[in-house]
Amino acid sequence: MKRFNPAIALSFFLLGACTLAPDYERPVAPLPSAWPSGAAYGDFGTAAKDGAELAGLGWREFFLSPAMQSLIEQALENNRDLREAVLNVEQARALYRVQRADLLPGISGDGRMTRERVPGDLSASGQAATGTSYSVQASVAAYELDLFGRVRSLNEQALREYFATEEARRSAQIALIAEVANAYLTLRADQRLLQLTEETLAAQERSYDLVKMTYDRGVSSKLDLAQAQTAVETARVNRFAFIRQVAQDRNALTLLVGALIDDAALDDAEDIDRFLADLPAGLPSDLLANRPDIRQAEQLLQGANANIGAARAAFFPRITLTAAGGTASSSLSGLFDSGSGAWSFMPQISIPIFEGGRNMANLEVAEIQKDINIARYERSIQAAFREVADALAGQGTFGSQVGAQRALVDATAESYSLAERRYRSGIDSYLILLDAQRSLYAAEQELIRTRLAQMSNTVNLYKVLGGGSLAHREGQGGAAASSPLGGGG
Repeated sequence: MKRFNPAIALSFFLLGACTLAPDYERPVAPLPSAWPSGAAYGDFGTAAKDGAELAGLGWREFFLSPAMQSLIEQALENNRDLREAVLNVEQARALYRVQRADLLPGISGDGRMTRERVPGDLSASGQAATGTSYSVQASVAAYELDLFGRVRSLNEQALREYFATEEARRSAQIALIAEVANAYLTLRADQRLLQLTEETLAAQERSYDLVKMTYDRGVSSKLDLAQAQTAVETARVNRFAFIRQVAQDRNALTLLVGALIDDAALDDAEDIDRFLADLPAGLPSDLLANRPDIRQAEQLLQGANANIGAARAAFFPRITLTAAGGTASSSLSGLFDSGSGAWSFMPQISIPIFEGGRNMANLEVAEIQKDINIARYERSIQAAFREVADALAGQGTFGSQVGAQRALVDATAESYSLAERRYRSGIDSYLILLDAQRSLYAAEQELIRTRLAQMSNTVNLYKVLGGGSLAHREGQGGAAASSPLGGGG
């Protein structure tokens, strides 16, 4: 590690430097120039669109379902985790204003009355004396002349931490929007699975009645009757499982929304494909501008860079000024008479001579902390790229998978229809019909789950690409960004 030389730093300061913090340079992003390509990605890995379009695509433009929009709006208003993130921003802004106050002198006004008794052996007259004095003064308490930028560096660090907290709030907002959307999609999918299970149960009961009738006539065997009864009970077990799952989905969505869910406000449509808009992918470099978590990591890196300036400034003298001016008198009526003025001026300089290596160690800590933040920044970029690449792989494959699953459902439905006719004609046993029913039920379940996975992947792609980050910065659908100096004195 390159050693810090105070003499060289002082010469640069005398030539006009404002602080001793090193010039910030953004680390080279460990990002490829294009998304992955191959069979899993289809056109998404090669066809890049304008990332600015995605950054400005608010959640109201992406989530098309009125019910989903209403739930997201309620969550942004009521969710406690997001409320905590907003309060963290307010706290960071207040802490920045506290730090910024050190750039200006603190002035206070004081009024005082003093009554004292002086014993005779300490009195000039040799006799005990009792007296009263009054004073009014304004004072400046220990104002540091920031010659070497220590206070300005600490102020810059606090400002960057405030900005980082604001980015964390935006990241939490995007994550919450995606969570609400996925929770709603999951609820709708499980409701559809419950409906499918109830339809299957009704079909199994009709099959049981048919087998029971043929058994009573001596046509079917007792084994056929037992198999039909098994199918009915299995469907009934599944129905209760999905009833429970739908209730749990509703509870999860209620927690995210932070309020009770009105069933009448939910969408009536069973087709969830219309709930989401198309999504542009953008370029990998757009992640640096669109992802709040990456911007948060860079703000913390800039804060660590500024902290190096404060650690360097500790090697140089610190000059503080303390001053007071006012009036003083032995009587209250004479407090503002001519000649009652009083003042004091106390400059102080503190020069580090021997600190036992503390200043050098603090500087080393600050430089290592910057290296740690560089590693975190680069890791956040790599993690973001991996998340987007995974989501793009989903976008490139889920469409074909859903199409293949629909074809499987059609094929199994035809197989079930043929098996039912052959059973009624006495050609095949009930076991073949039962297998065809189970295959159709499983294929229809998998189609619903695959479509849910496809829609959830699109929601996740919106999130990991930083969708709506520009809209969120402008305050759309959430708490608006505020000045760090606003609100109070």
